[in-house]
Amino acid sequence: MSHYYINDPNVTSKERTFTYTYGSKTLTFTSDNGVFSKDRVDFGTHLLLQHMDFSISPTSILDVGCGIGIIGLSLASMFPKSQVDMIDINTRALALAKKNQEQNHLSNVHIYESNVYENVHQTYDLIITNPPIRAGKKVVHSIVIEGFHKLNNNGSLIMVIQKKQGALSMEELCKEVFNHVCVRFKKNGYFIFQSIKKEELSNHIQE
Repeated sequence: MSHYYINDPNVTSKERTFTYTYGSKTLTFTSDNGVFSKDRVDFGTHLLLQHMDFSISPTSILDVGCGIGIIGLSLASMFPKSQVDMIDINTRALALAKKNQEQNHLSNVHIYESNVYENVHQTYDLIITNPPIRAGKKVVHSIVIEGFHKLNNNGSLIMVIQKKQGALSMEELCKEVFNHVCVRFKKNGYFIFQSIKKEELSNHIQE
């Protein structure tokens, strides 16, 4: 059985296309077998995008586990003056994300392969993720723990996670790492968490 969080060249390709309206713009996405939520925009992803904190006006954004690019490209369309970096380990998903970037004519985007933050060498105002739950607790928790060090001071980490997939333990982890967490929204067992990196805290937490 193949999983969206690994590379499996043996998965038979069957591309399909769907649209997603975000703000005033309708984006077109090409998807395929072997990627996350291949037929539609995942409900958690939709909630995450609809309940973004638009007061933060990030100039740099990192979409962790970008898949075919729904989150990152939607934000790139919403924040055209921001630089949006998008990372994933799944090369098929990355190829589709690049295709989707091109067909939606978004120039403020950089898409590349990285196992969590392995190839990430800068810091951001916003890290956003619908984490790859099936990749395991260690991977999902590393997005938060290592993400603290990939944020600029006063930068935000925003994520969506279901209660049945560990939302309550994730809330505690965010409190431990960031010293606080805000529940931006919750619905049908889905939680959207936001944690902000405070300068005074970053001085006491070492990598």
